[in-house]
Amino acid sequence: IGNTVLHILVLQPNKTFACHMYSLILSYDRNKEGPGSLELIPNNEGLTPFKLAGVEGNTVMFQYLMQKRKQNLWSFGPLTTVLYDITEIDSWAEDQSFLELIVSTKKREARQILDLTPVKELVSLKWNMYGRPYFCFLALFYILYMVCFTMCCVYRPLKPRTGNRTSSRDNTVYVQKMLQESYVAYEDELRLVGELITVIGAVVILVIEIPDILRVGAAKYFGQTILGGPFHIIVITYACMILVTMVMRLTSTAGEVVPMSFALVLGWCNVMYFARGFQMLGPFTIMIQKMIFGDLMRFCWLMAVVILGFASAFYIIFQTENPENLGQFYNYPMSLFTTFELFLTIIDGPANYDVDLPFMYSVVYFAFAIIATLLMLNLLIAMMGDTHWRVAHEQDELWRAQVVATTVMLERKLPRCLWPRSGICGREFGLGDRWYLRIEDRVDPNKHKMMRYTEAFKAQDRDNYDKGSEKLESNGDTLCKKELSALSLSRSTSRTSSHRGWEILRRNT
Repeated sequence: IGNTVLHILVLQPNKTFACHMYSLILSYDRNKEGPGSLELIPNNEGLTPFKLAGVEGNTVMFQYLMQKRKQNLWSFGPLTTVLYDITEIDSWAEDQSFLELIVSTKKREARQILDLTPVKELVSLKWNMYGRPYFCFLALFYILYMVCFTMCCVYRPLKPRTGNRTSSRDNTVYVQKMLQESYVAYEDELRLVGELITVIGAVVILVIEIPDILRVGAAKYFGQTILGGPFHIIVITYACMILVTMVMRLTSTAGEVVPMSFALVLGWCNVMYFARGFQMLGPFTIMIQKMIFGDLMRFCWLMAVVILGFASAFYIIFQTENPENLGQFYNYPMSLFTTFELFLTIIDGPANYDVDLPFMYSVVYFAFAIIATLLMLNLLIAMMGDTHWRVAHEQDELWRAQVVATTVMLERKLPRCLWPRSGICGREFGLGDRWYLRIEDRVDPNKHKMMRYTEAFKAQDRDNYDKGSEKLESNGDTLCKKELSALSLSRSTSRTSSHRGWEILRRNT
């Protein structure tokens, strides 16, 4: 019952009352230490009161609980060394990490905890010591891997076509080799080494990604942009396309260019995932994800309706015409593709002035230009501009969340020998088996005094301004100029003391 009450207090809107009641209930706890403590009993979701405060974004309760956990090591003048208990915060030995819970929640208030002590210092320590070097090495390794795969695709086994063309529009001159013909020369053996590296890399990607999907859940794993959800979809699809290409090569099935081209696009697009390691580029990946899976997905439904309607109309109009004179609409798939290009203004309106065009083509194309180019494209630009404005206001916060998610991911994937535990064991200071993070803080004794001086000078300036305003309003119109000059003189003389105070304050700072 006591543990349930603690969880309820974390969710209370009255933060001060909740903190006092929290202390009152814990004062009656018989097992203040050890696994029987009320603070260490999880709820049905596996969250202790401390983790629940982080997930809900209750910064007041989080700071209150951290103040209870800290130990003052020593103080010397303005310098103070504090040990913060990071047992539940550190993701090194936690199945359900506190840091991972914060970045995976949809509440923006929870991400503000990443800027509080000691979470900010712990993340900075992990990222600078291990996260950034490993992440940069992983990015370099992935780029080299993609270069290898690209070279294998560029020099894939092809041979000249021997069959006769069945249509004047058939432009194929090379076809795919059979499996027995693909690995004969020395260059083929070099390509085989690159293809084996590509296949092994695809298998490793699936082996790494699938356990996380089973542990977290597909909806949460792919749905969180901060966790890199869309990029996980891209890299898993890329690995599947590689395996499909391998099967088609081994069975000598024609058409391997389809999965191979998809794999090239997806693989190189996944390079943008590594931009999250840099503060200048990290927020832009968030913007791209939100624009693609937010604005663009909604816009594509409207665009599909417009393209289907006008492409059908264009095809019907030119169905009775000679396709050699205007071939952009000679069949229905080509009509769809041409209308899509017209929608994005990639090409101009197709026309052949040597022949008579149908009258309805001009009418339909006029309506299409007004709806697609002037209305819908400007609507898309406005939607993306609004998304950019919203993300730009929280880009620092989003980048910190990206760093935390990347750090937790690397910490789970790498062996323990490559990523030792951060912090200091409490046994060194007689504090048990808990782990602590030592933080040095400098307290300026003149800071509060300076703030009092600042408030006093501001209040004096406000009083002088209010008195001058009242005096100006009480005067008549005939004496307006005289009183205005007198007011400026009185304000200049009355501000002398406050001006002197501001100068002293500037010199002291």
